[in-house]
Amino acid sequence: MSVFQSLNISASGLTAQRFRSDVIAENIANVNTTRTADGTPYRRQVVTFTEKDTLPFKHHLARTRYGAIGNGVKVYSLTEDYESDFIMTYDPSHPDADENGYVSYPNVNIVTEMTNLIDTSRSYEANATAFEASKSILSTGLTLGQS
Repeated sequence: MSVFQSLNISASGLTAQRFRSDVIAENIANVNTTRTADGTPYRRQVVTFTEKDTLPFKHHLARTRYGAIGNGVKVYSLTEDYESDFIMTYDPSHPDADENGYVSYPNVNIVTEMTNLIDTSRSYEANATAFEASKSILSTGLTLGQS
């Protein structure tokens, strides 16, 4: 295991959570976007993470024998949410209303997005704390090595 692996793992978590918070901010910013470039309402985006540099299963046993487990995290995919429906609101005066007077608003729920943002913020803080702790340990080790 590299001396800097713990820093790399924390840094990958920071990068992934920053990307997730950007996507959440985009979802919130488009909560009232009823027409995008393709003519449909904005559709909520979802970020999925996966472990960096995953190995085939047969290599996991050899890797754990030496105690080096974990490589960090990376963004696996950014997908649109097709599981939840658009929010239909009756507003016949809206320019995007259908023939029945209903407007399709994005499938963005502010409460869900704010909850996800809190989760992302806490994960970011945890990674920053782990990064600082690793940095402190390495710094202390260098100081002891000078004596």
